[in-house]
Amino acid sequence: MWKTAVGLGLLAGLAAGQVKVAPRVGAEVFPIMAWGSSPSTPQELKLMQEAGLNLTGFCKAADLDAVRDAGLRCFVSDEAIHKLVAANGGTDGEIRAAVAALAPKISSHPAAFGVNLRDEPSVAEMAILGRLAAEITKQMPGKLPYVNLFPNYANAKQLAAASYDEYLQQYLKLVKLPYISWDNYSLQNGEMQQSFYDNLEQVRHAAMEAGVPFWNCILAQALFRYLEPTDATYSLQVYATLAYGGRGIQFFTYFTPDIGNFRLAPVDQWGNRTATWDILRRVTNQIHALAPVMVTLKSKGVYHWPVSTAAGTPLLQSPGTSGKALIGEFEDAQGRPYVMLVNKSLTESSSFRLQPRAEGAKIYKVSAVTGQESRLGLEDVWLGPGAGMLLRIEAERR
Repeated sequence: MWKTAVGLGLLAGLAAGQVKVAPRVGAEVFPIMAWGSSPSTPQELKLMQEAGLNLTGFCKAADLDAVRDAGLRCFVSDEAIHKLVAANGGTDGEIRAAVAALAPKISSHPAAFGVNLRDEPSVAEMAILGRLAAEITKQMPGKLPYVNLFPNYANAKQLAAASYDEYLQQYLKLVKLPYISWDNYSLQNGEMQQSFYDNLEQVRHAAMEAGVPFWNCILAQALFRYLEPTDATYSLQVYATLAYGGRGIQFFTYFTPDIGNFRLAPVDQWGNRTATWDILRRVTNQIHALAPVMVTLKSKGVYHWPVSTAAGTPLLQSPGTSGKALIGEFEDAQGRPYVMLVNKSLTESSSFRLQPRAEGAKIYKVSAVTGQESRLGLEDVWLGPGAGMLLRIEAERR
């Protein structure tokens, strides 16, 4: 089957080293972050840059020069600010003073992407986070306060809210950051649990109503009863987030903690690269290729096949597969339609027979290697486990 013009041309290009990978995007375009404490040594930072990350995580102000020299950025953690967060309060003067003490150290530093505030706060903690965020934004324009929210399987006591939807609304009301970030780890029993997709839908709805983007923090290692990482687990989490309209990916975690049964993160407890590091680099390379297009698109709908959340999709009659698929639909500024098609299986490749509703429509694929667009080829109807592809549908002009 590979003896086609497309197949032979691609193989010849690979052999000659002529296939050009897409340039990398910065954190201001699409954050790709290692969730956790940032390293300080040049060797560790260089490895993070090689892995395709553009945010190292949570750094110290003293390490900003090293982060900059590696071509990376980070969220700065500050002891005085964290004390106010831990106390869940402070006077206006204390907040101003804490931010004013930090501002000269980071406000003009290019590696400082923002300020780390809190992971998984309850609603009861959001007032102080909102006050700190407002002061940081006032004193350091362009530096982004960081808050990451609970997943939808957190209980009412953890959320301090009657429902997860109320929790999201309180965050948007009290913290008022220009994005939503949350984590959800649902890889169990050999498959992705429905709570992952439900969480994406809940955040997508809240983000679209608020007019802000969202970032997803996904599982990057094994722990507890979660599945061990594979190309499929990484790809499904990333491509599902893109299909729902996500604009940032965080990996929990890049370094393997020396606790419990944490294992197989990209870097192990001894500082060595694991096989997962290469998985991470493969998926981040794909994000870099697709992000310049994805950030220009507006999410119009998300559907699951064969069980769909709608009677049918506007762009595809069906994905034409016997497997399970996720379909995200978009349009660009010119109103041109796009589809992100995702294979939901973690174990099996699936072929797709795409049937656009528009008669005579042509289908173009955005390469996850080069970022360039070309007509959908004969070999492009297959997706590996957890994999996705971005397509543009062009209706026949009359």
